[in-house]
Amino acid sequence: MIIGPYQGSCACPNIPYSGVCGTAAKKEDTLIVPNVHEFKGHIACDARTNSEIVVPIKDKRGMVIGVLDIDSTHLNAFDDIDKKYLEELMPLLLDGDD
Repeated sequence: MIIGPYQGSCACPNIPYSGVCGTAAKKEDTLIVPNVHEFKGHIACDARTNSEIVVPIKDKRGMVIGVLDIDSTHLNAFDDIDKKYLEELMPLLLDGDD
């Protein structure tokens, strides 16, 4: 997987199709990880990350074309409210994309 665009201190420009991002993409479902240190196979692009949420980005056909990965330095930083609104945002970002 290729990382970009990116905000923050990027430590790895490319990652294998695994870890939290790859798992969310493969499952085609949002993944909330309260503590990344307990997630088997977590890829640490930034050592300060303690929790994250990864939302698959799907095109109009329903195919995963990317993921939105948001990290936090705090444990348990994301919940179902974040999931709901981030999932609702994804189609708006792709509106008009053919």
